[in-house]
Amino acid sequence: MGEAVDRVGGLAEELMESSGIPGMAVAIVHNGDVVYSEGFGVGNVDTKSEVGPDTVFQLASVSKSVGATVVAQQVSAGAVEWDTPIRQLLPDFALGDPYVSEHVTVGDLYAHRSGLPDHAGDLLEDLGYDRAEVLERLRLLPLGPFRNSYEYTNFGLAAAADAVARAAATDWATLSARELYEPLGMDATSSRYRDFADRADRADGHVFVDGEYRVANPGRQPDAQSPAGGVSSSVTDMAKWMTMVLADGTANGRALIEPDDLLPAISPQSVAHPPQAADARAGFYGFGFNVGESAAGRVMLSHSGAFDLGAATAFTLIPSADVGIVTLTNAAPIGVPETLNAEFADLVQFGDIRQDWRTLYRQAFAPMGAPLGELAGATPPADPAPARPLTEYAGVYDNAYYGPATVTETAGALTLTLGPKSMAFPLTHWDGDTFVFTPTGENATLDTVSKATFDGDELTLEYYDQEGLGSFDRGS
Repeated sequence: MGEAVDRVGGLAEELMESSGIPGMAVAIVHNGDVVYSEGFGVGNVDTKSEVGPDTVFQLASVSKSVGATVVAQQVSAGAVEWDTPIRQLLPDFALGDPYVSEHVTVGDLYAHRSGLPDHAGDLLEDLGYDRAEVLERLRLLPLGPFRNSYEYTNFGLAAAADAVARAAATDWATLSARELYEPLGMDATSSRYRDFADRADRADGHVFVDGEYRVANPGRQPDAQSPAGGVSSSVTDMAKWMTMVLADGTANGRALIEPDDLLPAISPQSVAHPPQAADARAGFYGFGFNVGESAAGRVMLSHSGAFDLGAATAFTLIPSADVGIVTLTNAAPIGVPETLNAEFADLVQFGDIRQDWRTLYRQAFAPMGAPLGELAGATPPADPAPARPLTEYAGVYDNAYYGPATVTETAGALTLTLGPKSMAFPLTHWDGDTFVFTPTGENATLDTVSKATFDGDELTLEYYDQEGLGSFDRGS
């Protein structure tokens, strides 16, 4: 173990240099002790603030695992069970099927097995809808097989967390602080974005633009999906959390969570990644945790977090070795935290690095940054069919899921307005009744292009049509 820990600093520096990411922090725990805690690089490329073990990063989806332990604590407190129906706590909650609405549980949503489509509701968040508004609209989405499918969602999980908070007669951020962060002494950890933004020692998100990392402006404000992606923390605090999980819920000499209530969260509940070959291992998901098996036959608990607006995080726990590592970075995801954690896990189990994790993760993450849209990267037609008079396209086009889309004509140009914050998207003519625009937000990768196609009183927005809900109708 000592040799593995000794190599981490050098591996981290190599990854910093080869990737060019601005900042990173790493902590390792073993047998109840913090055996490594270090920061690298800067929290902000403009201010050159140094990263240390106490620098606060946005955790992104590592928040799911942290939040799962909040739920487990509430199970121990007798407030809820993993199999408590959501409707029992949130009577107005509904999905697209009456049976599912009535029977879906806290655990179903934490295991991503409700049938909701992948990343359901995320595009609504990008348009400025708050959590309550997004959860209200989930009932309009088509569902896959209930408890016989795996589709990763932020807002399905957030609904479960809200239900747990309702049972505790408080809000999620307050519950998390009161029942987990404060008892563990996680003084720099919060589930509110404003606390992160107010921290002097914080790592701001960065995006890669024109060959260099720049501070994301605006940064990622994830309060709408806080239980799924809104925690901010330091590796100092995360080391305390990992130690508690590895100790079966015990911290500071007392059982914060009963082992029997934590065990379901870190046990397989859904098949997340079926094996692709006879000699391959399946990947599983518990309640907010990835659960897998290493090449050495050891159980591995993990999760990654990723914001395209500048956060990439990951932790890995090996319970049988009583060891865990957390790596936090402040750059858009390219696989750096996962690489370092995998290399460390190899060193712990085998004494050397058995696989080219750097190439594997670089290739795995590359498609995440690819632009979306049929016309992304395409050259406009040399001789396009003319558009109709622009005033004929103007009007309000209704959509139950996304809300109204307003098209206005001003000075010979069209503008599309969407969402409760009236986000404006200039429409550029492409061909005939087809225009294009550039979506924005966390889910719109660089150079993404969306078609906006008019057909009489119907407007179809390609980017928002991923679940077949991108058609907007203009009233007569």
